[in-house]
Amino acid sequence: MSIGTAFHPRTAALNRKMQWREWSGYFAASAYADAPDIEYNAIREAAALIDVSPLYKYEVTGPDALRFVDRVIVRDATKLQPNQVWYACWCDEHGKVMDDGTITRLDESTYRWTAADPSLRWLRMNATGLDVTIAEVTESLAALALQGPLSRGVLESLTNEPFGDLRYFRRRPSSVRTIPIDVTRTGYTGDLGYELWVDTARAVELWDAVMDAGAPFGIMPAGMLALDIARVEAGLILLEVDYTSSRHALIPEQSYSPFELGILGKLVTFDKDDYVGKAALQEEQRHGGPPRRLVGLDIEWDGLEKLYAAQDLPPVMQATTSRSHVPLFLGRRQVGRVTSTTWSPTLKKAIALASMSVTHADTGTELSIEWTVEARRGRAKATVVDLPFFKPPRKTATAG
Repeated sequence: MSIGTAFHPRTAALNRKMQWREWSGYFAASAYADAPDIEYNAIREAAALIDVSPLYKYEVTGPDALRFVDRVIVRDATKLQPNQVWYACWCDEHGKVMDDGTITRLDESTYRWTAADPSLRWLRMNATGLDVTIAEVTESLAALALQGPLSRGVLESLTNEPFGDLRYFRRRPSSVRTIPIDVTRTGYTGDLGYELWVDTARAVELWDAVMDAGAPFGIMPAGMLALDIARVEAGLILLEVDYTSSRHALIPEQSYSPFELGILGKLVTFDKDDYVGKAALQEEQRHGGPPRRLVGLDIEWDGLEKLYAAQDLPPVMQATTSRSHVPLFLGRRQVGRVTSTTWSPTLKKAIALASMSVTHADTGTELSIEWTVEARRGRAKATVVDLPFFKPPRKTATAG
């Protein structure tokens, strides 16, 4: 049975339509406003507050904490500095991605690890022989994503501290009304944003303080529907939507190498000691790499209009992201599948993420995507484009 997060006393009162979804055993608001595009606009034009507490969270401590992290992730953990955050993935022994998440080095021997799937047992299995402690802190640590172009102003008003010098993927402890918080310049929207980490006992106080500080900036709570649109624009993958964890794969084809998943492949290093999956990944590269690749697609609007006109209907694009997988064709041959499709209110076009044959994945390649109107399948033109679709300079810029 799902339960509320530490912020539920506030989010429940705001979610008047009771639009909830389940996220790792917690209630997560799908939307608070009458339409998700209202909340999306807050992400892209003002500031939005998103409860991301259901993320699985682990604390890794001990003399061998660094050796453990380096043993598990595909990146060289010796380069991760205190107060720095890394995006990373971890693989099984076959070099297939189990999950992706963030790792924050809090000090010389303490790390905070986030994951989409429960990973405690697997992490502890890989800690064998090391002097390290891995504790799950999912229930004791709450998290808020403060995102949007005005998020820095909200944060500075909230803490009475300047944050213009906090670099992208860096971390800084702070406090709000005597509430200790941890601030990381991270997020899942592809925009300027921060994540605030707080003890669950002080979560409601923090929510109230952020909403008070954010009122002059037009802050709004945002749900998962708005977040889903923003993350597709940012070209960010979602577990069990854009790829399947190797832990859940029923057949080999459902498992993915990091080199099939966009930026994850760029994070893989072979210039370090052995880690889980390294030998398999090296073997994969010796054979030319995996046969699939994650790409972005621009979907031609004229083609969509024609499909609807054939049914005497005006074109309709739903205001939410579709997670339905549909075929992708080159001529009459299927060369991949679309995994996430959405209308981008900012870019004013239909976009999608797709997994497809690397042979036909070059930027500019013209393909066709299956599109169903009134139960009749048709095809619309789509062009391979570079990811991300949306990357504003403010996302990584520092002030002054």
